Amino acid sequence: MSEYQYYEFAAVDRPLTAQQQAELRSRSTRATITASSFLNEYHWGDLKGNPVEWVQRYFDAHVYSANWGSCRLLLRVPRELFEAGLLRDYTGRAGQAARGRFTDAFNATDTDKYWLLDWWFNDDSGEHERFSEDVAGEQWMARLLPIRDELIRGDTRALYLGWLARLGNDELRDDAREPPLPDGLKTLTPAQTALAEFLMLDPDWLAAAAETSAPLAVESEGEGRFDPWLRSLKADEMHISLRALLHGRSQEAERTLRQEYHKWMRKHAPKHSTPPERRRVTDMASRVDVHRAMREQREQEVRDAAESRRRAERVRYLKSLLQDEDRMWSLIDSTLQRASGSAYEQAFQKLQDLAEAYGIAKRDGAFRRRLVQLMASHGKRGAWVSRLKKAGYLGESGQ
Repeated sequence: MSEYQYYEFAAVDRPLTAQQQAELRSRSTRATITASSFLNEYHWGDLKGNPVEWVQRYFDAHVYSANWGSCRLLLRVPRELFEAGLLRDYTGRAGQAARGRFTDAFNATDTDKYWLLDWWFNDDSGEHERFSEDVAGEQWMARLLPIRDELIRGDTRALYLGWLARLGNDELRDDAREPPLPDGLKTLTPAQTALAEFLMLDPDWLAAAAETSAPLAVESEGEGRFDPWLRSLKADEMHISLRALLHGRSQEAERTLRQEYHKWMRKHAPKHSTPPERRRVTDMASRVDVHRAMREQREQEVRDAAESRRRAERVRYLKSLLQDEDRMWSLIDSTLQRASGSAYEQAFQKLQDLAEAYGIAKRDGAFRRRLVQLMASHGKRGAWVSRLKKAGYLGESGQ
């Protein structure tokens, strides 16, 4: 299997300048570079640059995938979005670390202006077929990029999925406690579902973790929901957003406004009287087998239903053969007259279907009589007779 690496970077808040695009072009003559993206596939060699440094300098998102079992999602979000203490809950704290199978399944780096959120998966075992079959790395950026908007809106479910990735990477001790549990873990967004797939999260661990997650609160869709916050804005705060709009930076302006709105909402939202107790890894592990059994039962029910539909369709097809049985026997006869190996095989398949159809109709005697009639014309075709004997349709005498 040849080597395959896929690198993609996306600029969301601000387009790349002509100078920045020229700087990137100096690193690669083959890459596709636009004002909002850089992407390239490598079947030999490697990226001539450090993805972390590129995200710090140019981009808001990076996706990497390699067919030897490694993948990465790197997002740049505003520094003021999260407090360092909150991110430490998800990325690790003193006394919780354990030796992982690979380095840091989820990490956060502080760059003064931004947080760089970094999700990794590495398949050392080689047991996941996805990496040997998935050479379409371009699918991942479109599926995963919405996570950045969700984080900016205050949705921390992707952070919790990162913690579960650390758990799956054996980075946590059994007595480690979970980070703050976000609402809505039972109903992930399409992007969050894609992240769970990207990180190869165990679905049974995810189900166990989501057990006590409250349903996601439904936000009012009326335009008036923004009014209390808008009345609290100061003139200089509004001028910053208006200036960005007038300079053509509408996406940046909207993201900034939504970020400030959600910060205001978190500050003014009703506080829970007592936060839910954080579970230990061992507490969650005790529920994994229950969810595994439930999932396997659901999957078995789906397989059984599919098999039932397949059998019903098969019976309908076989019954249809007997609605014009004379035509079917004539078709077998004409096929045998071609006297070739492929013709014998086609005729044999039709004969098998007919035999099963007569059996369902409890007319085995009629099948035997029609077969004797057929063999009167084709009983000397050795290859044909050999097939019937092997299948048990004829005795050693050929009848």
